[in-house]
Amino acid sequence: RSSQQGAGSRDGSPSSAAAETASSEDFSLSLLDTNLPAEAETELRSFMAKRLTKGALFEGMGNVASVDLSIPEYKVGCYYCLFQHENLLETAAVESDTNAPEYVVCFLGGSEKEDTFRLELDKYIQSLKLSLVLEQKNLETCVNPYLRSWFENSICPIQRVVQLFQEKLASLLHAALSYTPVEVKNADERTEKDISRFLAAASLQGLVQEGTMTSLCIAMTEEQHKSMIIDCSGPQPQLHNAGSNRFCEDWMHAFVNGAEGGNPFLFRQILENFKLKAIQDINNLKRFIRQAEMNHYALFKCYMFLKNCGSGDILLKIVKVEHAEMPEARNVVTVLEEFMKE
Repeated sequence: RSSQQGAGSRDGSPSSAAAETASSEDFSLSLLDTNLPAEAETELRSFMAKRLTKGALFEGMGNVASVDLSIPEYKVGCYYCLFQHENLLETAAVESDTNAPEYVVCFLGGSEKEDTFRLELDKYIQSLKLSLVLEQKNLETCVNPYLRSWFENSICPIQRVVQLFQEKLASLLHAALSYTPVEVKNADERTEKDISRFLAAASLQGLVQEGTMTSLCIAMTEEQHKSMIIDCSGPQPQLHNAGSNRFCEDWMHAFVNGAEGGNPFLFRQILENFKLKAIQDINNLKRFIRQAEMNHYALFKCYMFLKNCGSGDILLKIVKVEHAEMPEARNVVTVLEEFMKE
């Protein structure tokens, strides 16, 4: 490999520095930018050199690990990602036996909880990769400001949405679970992106069968109230055609109570727990439906579960879509729908 270049950033506030050391026989780490003190930067560089020597990094895929640094008196969580940038204009001029430079970006936080934001940080690095130009003059104007904003842009959106919506967050959670289309009006660009990210993070995408999600989206779009409208023209967002249920109300309180601590990682953990409980409820209902195909008492258990879980309206729609091609299960769902309406 040719020289590998590392950009280290702690809490995203780089300060200019330059140094170079040979870390192994086949590559060297050249510091582009950091805001760590010199001693801690050397320790981080040593940590990264060991990882690179082991070949434990895959291009574009971030990792999270604990790192011992001398400045904080405890271990810090380090997200690090290796990537290559190919300048298309220079590709033809580069000899075939010369590898393109590789870059390592490191973000340090208070713990290993960055792991819950790994996908967001991977996307953040992809955007950096697209905007990065190999010339050093681009560092101050483009790369440094981008590195400085990693925490605000990738970690804080969920927290900002919780603080903005407060008790109205229940309707946002309901929309995410039921795949109700959402329209945002009169919002600034950051708020609109924050709401979109929150909805994506709170949805069951990837946890429920893809065909189910597609059918559910179509079904929700065809309903009388086609979309929930969020009007952000005032200090508090106004919601139209909003839905909610007891399940989402209970989890809303968990978010609002967590806002007192102001820890953005806590909100993500609450969100993951929210989705986990929703998946558990879906799986329980599916099991009861399979039993109810042959047992009337199990049908009553299905009904009582839907009444008591707090999210019967959404669960019933999900299982209705999933069991549309299964006659026995479809009959059970039809009976449950009638009972729930009554």
